[in-house]
Amino acid sequence: MSAGECGARGRAGDWIIAVGVATALLVTGLSEQHSATNLDLLGYALLTAGGLVLAARRRAPVAVLAVAGLCAVGYQAAGFDVPAVAYLFAVYAAVRAGHRTLTVVASVTMLVTLPLAALASGLHDTGEAFARARGALEIAWLIAAGAAGEALRQAERRADEAERTREETARRRADEERLRIARELHDSLTHQISVIKVQSEVAVHVARRRGEQVPEALLAIQEAGREATRELRATLEALRDDDTTPPRGLDHVPELVERASRTGLEATLMIEGQRHDVPAAVGRTVYRIVQESLTNIARHADAGTASVRIDCRPDVLAIRIDDDGKATPDTAPTPGVGLLGMRERVTALGGRLRAEPRAEGGFTIQAELPLNRAS
Repeated sequence: MSAGECGARGRAGDWIIAVGVATALLVTGLSEQHSATNLDLLGYALLTAGGLVLAARRRAPVAVLAVAGLCAVGYQAAGFDVPAVAYLFAVYAAVRAGHRTLTVVASVTMLVTLPLAALASGLHDTGEAFARARGALEIAWLIAAGAAGEALRQAERRADEAERTREETARRRADEERLRIARELHDSLTHQISVIKVQSEVAVHVARRRGEQVPEALLAIQEAGREATRELRATLEALRDDDTTPPRGLDHVPELVERASRTGLEATLMIEGQRHDVPAAVGRTVYRIVQESLTNIARHADAGTASVRIDCRPDVLAIRIDDDGKATPDTAPTPGVGLLGMRERVTALGGRLRAEPRAEGGFTIQAELPLNRAS
C-alpha cells in the first residue's frame, strides 16, 4: 500500500470518528429536550462543532484541543449537561503528538472552567455545579486518554528508533563490505597494473632513446596500463566515497573535465545557475554521470572535443554532455554497464536520462534531475 493510500484511509477514518462523536454529542443534547431558543441553538452548534473538529486532530492537535475545550465549556454554559467526549479524544491526540505539558495545562484549565460554566448556565448550587462538571469531564477518563496517547507515542518512537537502527546497521555493513572490496582490489590489482605500466613506459623510453621504432603493440600496452590505472583509481574512489573520503559532487566536476583535457581531449565545461541550492544526492549523481561520460568518450568515442553543460534551474538540474566522436544514428552503440548505472542513479532521484547518437555525429547524454525530491 502506498503512502498516499494510507493517508487517504487515515483521513477517512478521522472523519468517521469525528462524525460519530458529533452525532453522539448531538443526540445526547437533544435527549435533554431543550426549547428552541437562540442559546439552545448555540449549544447544539457547539456540540456538533466539538465533534467535527476531531477530523483535524492529526494535522493540528493543539488547535483541536483548544477548540474542543472551548466547545465543551460553551455548551455547558448553555445548559447542556453533556460529557466532554470530544475533549477526551483531543487530549489523546495531543499527548500522542508529544504536547504533554500543554495538554496538562489545558486540562487543569478545563477542570477549573467547567464548574464556572455550569454556574453560568443558571445553577445556583455550587456543589451541583461541581458535580455536573465532574460528570462532564471525569478525571479518570481524562487520565486514561492521556495515558493511552502517551503509550502509543512511546510505542511509535520505539518503532522509529528500531527502524533507524536497522537502517544504520545495514548501511554500516554495506560500508564495511564496500571497503573490503576496495582493499581486495587494491591489494590484488594495483601492484600488477603498476608493474605493467612502469615496464611498458621504460621499454618505450629505451626504444626511443636508441632511435628505434616503437612497436604498436608496446604503445598499446602503455596506453592500456595508463587507462587501467585511471579506471582502478576511479573505482576505488567510488567504493570509498561515502564515509572515508569527502563525497564527490558538483564542485568536483571541473577536476574531471581538467583531467580529461590532460589526456588529449579538448573538453569544456559550463555551469549556470545557483549551485548552492543543489542537494548532495543530486551533486553526487552529476559527478558520476560526467565521470562515466568522459571515461566512455576517452575509451570508445574516438572524439576530439567534448562539452559538458550543467544548468541549475530553480526546480531541476539539467546536464548535457556532447562529443564529436564516431557514433552515428545508424550505428547506435549497445548500452553498457556504465550507461545502465547512470540510468539507475537518475531514475532513483525521479529524473530522466537520454543517451543517443547525435544527428550531426557524435554522442549526447542528457539528464534532468528534480531538486525538490532529493535530500
